[in-house]
Amino acid sequence: MSKEEKEVSEEFDTGHWSVVPDDFTNDTFGFVYVITNTVSGRKYIGCKQCKKRVKLKPLKGMKRKRIKIYDSDWRKYTGSSTDLNNDIEELGKDKFHFEILNSCDGKWELAYTEGKLQFEKDALLSDVYYNGIINLRISTVPKLYREKYAKSQTKA
Repeated sequence: MSKEEKEVSEEFDTGHWSVVPDDFTNDTFGFVYVITNTVSGRKYIGCKQCKKRVKLKPLKGMKRKRIKIYDSDWRKYTGSSTDLNNDIEELGKDKFHFEILNSCDGKWELAYTEGKLQFEKDALLSDVYYNGIINLRISTVPKLYREKYAKSQTKA
């Protein structure tokens, strides 16, 4: 990493997320995270998209819809678990540790990485986790990720 890149990454606003991977940039599509309650030790595994696509109506005389990409609310995001958010409201945000585990380049990788981690940690079966549902919708592996994830399978 060059000196310029390091200075940019140090100025990069990550909100309340304290641990951020080196490959996390303004162009990152999304990330998989874990939020830990430092009082009780309970955790929540989830994912969040950094960008959101909004379809706008076509310009006058045109047929194709326009697409605009905005930053999502990821810097302030605290998860989708009702129990987790109730605890954050009750105990205060300072009693929780917000950690980004993986940055992801697309929807497929984001869903796959989150689901894999939740299954590896038995997030549904353990009382240690706030997770109450694993909601996945994954199709076949896109060519972009096929080689990347095929290598991890041969090591196992």
